Amino acid sequence: MTRALTRKGEATRARIVAGAAAEIRERGVDEVRLEDVMARTGTSKGQLFHYFPDGKDGLLLAVAQHEADQVLIDQEPMLSNLTSWPAWLAWRDRLIERYLAQGVKCPLNGLLGQTGRRAPGAQAIVTGLMWRWQKAITDGIRHMQSTGDIAADVDADRAAAALLAGIQGGVLLLLSTGKIDHLEAVLDLTIDSLRAGARTGGS
Repeated sequence: MTRALTRKGEATRARIVAGAAAEIRERGVDEVRLEDVMARTGTSKGQLFHYFPDGKDGLLLAVAQHEADQVLIDQEPMLSNLTSWPAWLAWRDRLIERYLAQGVKCPLNGLLGQTGRRAPGAQAIVTGLMWRWQKAITDGIRHMQSTGDIAADVDADRAAAALLAGIQGGVLLLLSTGKIDHLEAVLDLTIDSLRAGARTGGS
């Protein structure tokens, strides 16, 4: 049974995770040692193992969760406010900006490769990220349906799933080729399709 942390304990754990994430972004997951994280965060070996009894594996999973959360944080406040077409386009621009800045090095991808994508902990992180991301898009589509800006007969869940799958494909191609074109294309064409459906359906 996991022991609940005090507020100070939560802050210490968060500091360790943030420090480890920064080390990994700067140097790569394969090059980072626990000693590097301890030096950066000013924590002792005892403290580190207090919060991460499984050592580096447990810490890497915590950093992977941190990076997964950051994927969504970087899209805010746009992702939670898909209530008009200008808001959708602002979200589109924020997403492109985020992945252009990230380039071909994806911290989360590297971390999950290190921890093992099929490990239950890693799968749970990816599943949770995709569920939250898809739900935010679904909520946006449903809001736009309520205002008549997206056709009522659109299956919001399936449309959001298709858009998220397209985003993931665009990101994968960016990591492989260094080009953002595919991500731009799937966002632009999907948003245009949702808008067009409302125009034709309302006439």
